[in-house]
Amino acid sequence: MRKIILLFTCMFGISVFSQIKVLKNESLVEIGKDNSVGLYKKENNFTINYQDLNTSNLNTFRSFSFQNLNGDVSGLYELITNGFINTPESNIVLELPNDIIELHYEKNYGQPTVQFIQYINKNKKYVGKSQFLTRKQVDKIFGKANGKSALYDKPATMHNINAAKSSSTASTAAPASNGKDKKARK
Repeated sequence: MRKIILLFTCMFGISVFSQIKVLKNESLVEIGKDNSVGLYKKENNFTINYQDLNTSNLNTFRSFSFQNLNGDVSGLYELITNGFINTPESNIVLELPNDIIELHYEKNYGQPTVQFIQYINKNKKYVGKSQFLTRKQVDKIFGKANGKSALYDKPATMHNINAAKSSSTASTAAPASNGKDKKARK
């Protein structure tokens, strides 16, 4: 009888810890995607996902994220597209909060292309590389082809809008830059 009670107690204990918990569904908004490279938005965070061609396993997908603080998404797009016009002599190095990204330009079949090279966790040992992208593919990824580039500056929630309107410092804050005094990026 003790063994039966002990068996039921163990089974009840296991079933308590194995319950399924439903998590809140955080929605990602796809800005644009072409082949294995895509740009996604979640609140004010933007993520670029890509298939890592630097690994032998072709099912390896990597990503890097950043916030759109001062129009960084538009700035990144302009930086990439300017590289198609005037190809830089060396890679353009960008430091993100968690990673280092290099924009590597190369001509493939006479057409300028760009490749993302990611140093994961700012460590030169762990490198991910995207496919080479043409100007048309970059336009598609950044939502210029489908009109989703308008989502760059849209606020995340209505709560944030109401909080900004009711804030007493909102009316005394300096006006936002209209883009005429942007700093040159190297």
